[in-house]
Amino acid sequence: MGSDCIFCKIAKGEIPCHKIYEDKEFFAFLDVTPINKGHTLLIPKEHFKDIFDTPEELISKITPIIKKIMVALDKAGFGEGYTLVQRNREAGGQDVLHIHYHIIPRIKGDKKIIFNLIEKPSEEEMQKIANKIKNSL
Repeated sequence: MGSDCIFCKIAKGEIPCHKIYEDKEFFAFLDVTPINKGHTLLIPKEHFKDIFDTPEELISKITPIIKKIMVALDKAGFGEGYTLVQRNREAGGQDVLHIHYHIIPRIKGDKKIIFNLIEKPSEEEMQKIANKIKNSL
């Protein structure tokens, strides 16, 4: 675990939190600056900076846990829908350099802005963008 990482310290119990879930590899807790009530952060206990740094085997194990937490939030009545956010690198909005997933309960009409939209590119530009990405796969 990263010695100065706040999420590593939370997972080790060095910093208090409102724990939602824990198993051998993962830890989930309420976000201290929630978008809506029930806003949960899910992290691997082992320190990985971002998705580029995280082993694929670990990434594949996280989806069932995300679903488990969403189902629990739903049963507890915290959302009518859910937004899942995982950001990478500073320019991507990642503020803690430990891979983490935001599981955010949403209420119809809550008008909470998660993403800032850009002006839609032309169809020609969209095709160029798509081709550039496909050619990089």
